[in-house]
Formats: sequence, C-alpha cells, structure tokens
Amino acid sequence: VQLQASGGGLVQAGGSLRLSCAASGSSFRFNIMGWYHQRPGKERNLVATITSGGTTKYANSVTGRFTVSRDNAKNTVALQMTSLKPEDTGSYYCNAVLANDTPRFPWGQGTLVTVSS
Repeated sequence: VQLQASGGGLVQAGGSLRLSCAASGSSFRFNIMGWYHQRPGKERNLVATITSGGTTKYANSVTGRFTVSRDNAKNTVALQMTSLKPEDTGSYYCNAVLANDTPRFPWGQGTLVTVSS
C-alpha cells in the first residue's frame, strides 16, 4: 500500500484545514486508518483513527476540534481540522493502524501544517 497525504498549509490560530490521504491497494477497506502528527524534532503520535465501519477515536489534544472520515470506495481518508492551535503545527501522515498505535505500512508522503499565533 502506498500512502500520500495532502492539504496542509499555513493558517492562523483558530482557522481550519482539511487534510486528505489517498491509499493504493485493495485492502484499504479492511484496515483501521489513522492520522499521525509529528512536531519538528519530536516523535510521531497518533491523533485520530477510524475503523472500516466508521467508528472514530481521538487523542485528547484534538477531541472536539478534529474529525476523521473515510471513503472506502475511493480509498481515501480525511481529517477536518478546526480551531487550530500553534501546537497543531507539524507534519501529518496517514497510515493503517495496528495494535499499540503501530503503523502497518511504510510511511508515505506527509503534509505540513503550520499554525501561526
């Protein structure tokens, strides 16, 4: 499976962005998909997941502000980000998620989000 995220950019605090991820491969619909956030110089952390059936889960830091969705027919997953904060700055990556938040596939291209205060 190849993964490519897009939609990042520069936004002021309080603004919104919508990230998209395109995944190749026929097994997409069977995977729990997730979005990971990596601040500069920091480790990559899982912030949102969605099952094939649409059940979502969020990290405390983004609950109420981010919404994850997916389209199994198009092999895409999206992350709607609202009320953005400077601490949301960083690169965002999508991947299938295994137990213990472990990514399943090799990392693809991420997308950079910069939130100015």
